[in-house]
Amino acid sequence: MDKAVIIHVRGLVQGVGFRPFIFLLAMKKGVNGWVRNTNEGVEIFAQASQVKISDFIRRIRCDAPPASVIEELNFCPVSTKDYKSFKIKGSEDRSANITGISPDIAVCDECIEDMEVQAHRSHYPFINCTNCGPRFSIIRDLPYDRGNTSMNVFSMCERCRAEYKNVRDRRFHAQPIACLHCGPRYELISHGERIIGDTQNILSAVSQMLSEGKIIAMKGIGGFHLACDAFNEQAVIHLRAWKQRDGKPFALMFRDIESISAYAKAGEYEMKALSSWQRPIVILDLKEKTRRDPLFSNINSGLSSIGVFLPYMPVHYLLFRYFRGPAIILTSGNLSAEPIIKDEEEALSRFKNVANGLLTYNREIINRSDDSVLRVMGEKPRMIRRSRGYVPAPFPVALDVNNIVAFGAEQSSVFCVGRGTRAFPGTFIGDLKNMATHTFFEQTLKDFIRIFRVKPELLVCDLHPAYFSTKLAEKYGSLPLIRVQHHHAHIASCMAEHGLDEKVIGVALDGTGYGSDGKIWGGEFMVSDLVDFRRVIHFDYIPLPGGDKAVEEPWRTAIAYLYRVFGKNFLEMPFPFFQYLDRKKITSVINMLERGINCPEVSSAGRLFDAVSAMLGLCLESTFQAEAPMRLESNACQDCEEVYSYKIGKTIRVDEMIRGIAEDILNKPDVKLISAKFHNTIISIIFESVKKISKQEKISKVVLSGGVFQNRYMLERTEILLRKSGMLVFSNEKIPANDGGIALGQLIIAAKRRNMKCV
Repeated sequence: MDKAVIIHVRGLVQGVGFRPFIFLLAMKKGVNGWVRNTNEGVEIFAQASQVKISDFIRRIRCDAPPASVIEELNFCPVSTKDYKSFKIKGSEDRSANITGISPDIAVCDECIEDMEVQAHRSHYPFINCTNCGPRFSIIRDLPYDRGNTSMNVFSMCERCRAEYKNVRDRRFHAQPIACLHCGPRYELISHGERIIGDTQNILSAVSQMLSEGKIIAMKGIGGFHLACDAFNEQAVIHLRAWKQRDGKPFALMFRDIESISAYAKAGEYEMKALSSWQRPIVILDLKEKTRRDPLFSNINSGLSSIGVFLPYMPVHYLLFRYFRGPAIILTSGNLSAEPIIKDEEEALSRFKNVANGLLTYNREIINRSDDSVLRVMGEKPRMIRRSRGYVPAPFPVALDVNNIVAFGAEQSSVFCVGRGTRAFPGTFIGDLKNMATHTFFEQTLKDFIRIFRVKPELLVCDLHPAYFSTKLAEKYGSLPLIRVQHHHAHIASCMAEHGLDEKVIGVALDGTGYGSDGKIWGGEFMVSDLVDFRRVIHFDYIPLPGGDKAVEEPWRTAIAYLYRVFGKNFLEMPFPFFQYLDRKKITSVINMLERGINCPEVSSAGRLFDAVSAMLGLCLESTFQAEAPMRLESNACQDCEEVYSYKIGKTIRVDEMIRGIAEDILNKPDVKLISAKFHNTIISIIFESVKKISKQEKISKVVLSGGVFQNRYMLERTEILLRKSGMLVFSNEKIPANDGGIALGQLIIAAKRRNMKCV
C-alpha cells in the first residue's frame, strides 16, 4: 500500500539543479508526486511504498548536486493523492522565511564540450546548465526563477524551451538557459566603434590586442576586469600605473593546471581548490626559477608567492583558444580602494584612458562581486577574501541570529545579516575609505536585508567611534545598538565557525583594533566567551609616531622600537636601512616621541611585524595593505629553530628581541635567518602565553584569529606547537581571519547577549 510524505529541504537548494535532481530521482525510484521551489527551500510530495520512500529520502541526502548544501531535511506523513506521475510545480512565495541563494558556479566540463558539438551553442560564451553558470550575480529576489533574474528580458527560443522542459536534458529547468539565437551576446567597443557579431571574430581581435601589449576591459560575472598579457612588461607597468596599485601583486589567470605547474608549486589541496566549482584565486609558492625571473618581480613585487586561478566563464576558455600565452593578468576593474565597476556606461567613462578595448555584454549584473582569494595552510583552505563563488551562501550557527544586522569593521569590510539560525555574510566590500565604497556598502546591505527578508531588530558595530560602519549603524534607525570590541569579535568569528559556546583562550593578533581603554590594540591574549572577554596578557604598548602615518611608513615604528631600546644611541649604529631615510625625518620622529606629540600607544602585533620588516630594509613604506609583514614572511627561511629573548609578565616585552635583531643586522645581516628567528620568537611568545593562561584558568581550548594568522609560517607552526602540548586549537577557515570575519563575530556576540538578556 502506498504511503505519502511531504519533504521540506532547506539550505542551499535553489539554483543548483535540485528540482531536476529530485525529478529524475523520483522517476528512477518509482515515486509519484511533485517538487517545487518555495521562498523557504524545496518542498516535495512523495508517494510510493514505504520502502521506496525511505530509499528516496536516503538518496536525496547522499546524491544531492555537488553545489548544494542540505542544512535540514524534514518529512511528515500526509494523505495519499491520486498521482500517477511526478512533476515540477510552479514556485510559491508564501511566507517571510527564506532559502539560500546559490553563488555563481564556474562553467562545467560538459558545457565546455557542448560549445564544440551543439550547433546552436557553438562557441557560445553564455552556455550554462543546471550544474553551472551565473546565479547570485543575476538574481533580484526569491524564489530563484528566471523572472526574478536579469535573464527575464531574454525570451527562450523554441529549442531552448524544449531543453528546459525535457526531463532527460541537462538544462532541464536551468533558469539562465540560452543559446546563440535567444541569449545575451558580447560586443567589443574599440576606438569608439561598437563591434557586434561573431564571437570568434571578437575574441580573435581581443587576443590580438592582448598579444600586442594592449589592455582590455572585460565584463565578467560580478563586474569588469582589466586584462593584459602577463608576460608583457610594458603592459603590466601601464596597468599598474593606472590602477594606482603601486607594489600590490597581481593575480594571474592561467589557461590550465599544467601552465600553473610550470611556474608555481601546487599540492593536492591547492589543486582541489583551484579546480573547485568556486574557482577562487589561490595563493601559491613560486618555484625558485620563477622567483629569479625579473619579469615576475613586476607581477608579484618580488614576493615568494603569487595568486593564480583558472578560467571560470565560458568566455575565458574561448579566449585562451586564440591567445597563445600561458596566462593573463585579470584584475578587478577599479581604481585602488574603489569597488569593482559593474555597469557599461561607467566602464566606458572610467577605462577610456587605460583600456584599448571594452569587451562587454547585454545582460545586467545585479549583484557585483570580486574574485575570492584563499590560501592553503595546515592542509586546509583558508579564506582571505570571501566573494564570488561563496557569497551569499549562509553559515549555519548554533544561536538564533534572526533580524540582527552586524556592520563589521573599516578594512576588508563585510557586513552580516541574520535569519533564524543562519548568518549571511555579505560580499567583500573593501576598505571604507571613500564615497564609492560607502555607497557600495549601504546599497549591498539594503539588498541583503530585502532579499533575505530581514526585519532589523538589533544592530551591532565596532567600538571605534570614527569607523564609517559604526556611524552608519548609529544612524540606521532607533533600534538597540551593541558595540563590540574588535578583537573579541575576531575570536567570536572563529568560535561561530566551529560551533564553540564556552570559555576559550583567545589569541587575537592583527594591525589595528580599538581597545576598551581607548588605546589601539592588536596583540591580545584573552579569556573569551560569546558574551564578553577578559584581557589577560598583551604586547606592551609602544608609541606610534604619526599614528596612521606609521602604518603607511613602517620605518617610523622601527624608529620607535629602536629609540625605546637604545635611546638616541641608535643613531650612531650603522643600520643599512638608514641610507634610505632622510636624517631630518628620523630626527623629527624622535622629537615626536620625546614630546609625546601625535604618538598614540598601540599593543599591535602587526605594527611589530612592520618595525622588523623596516629594520631589515624589506619595506620602509607600504604601497599596499600588509606589505611589510608579507615581505617579512616571504623572506623567512624554513629550517631555522632559533629564537630571540623576550619577557612575559602582565605584558609582553620585546626589548631584548629588538636588541638581538639589531645585533644580528649589524654583525651578520642574513635577512632570511633574522626573519625566521623573529617569526619563531612570536610563535614562542604565543605558546608560552597560552600555556600560562591555560594553567591559571584551567582552559584547554585556544582560538587563533586576526590578520597575523594569514601568515602561513606563523599559523602552521603555532598550531603544531600548541597541539603537541595537548591544546585543542581552532582557527578561521571558511570565514577570513582578517577584518572580513569581524561582522560574523559581532553577529554571534549580539545573538548570545540577546539570548542571555544582556542587551
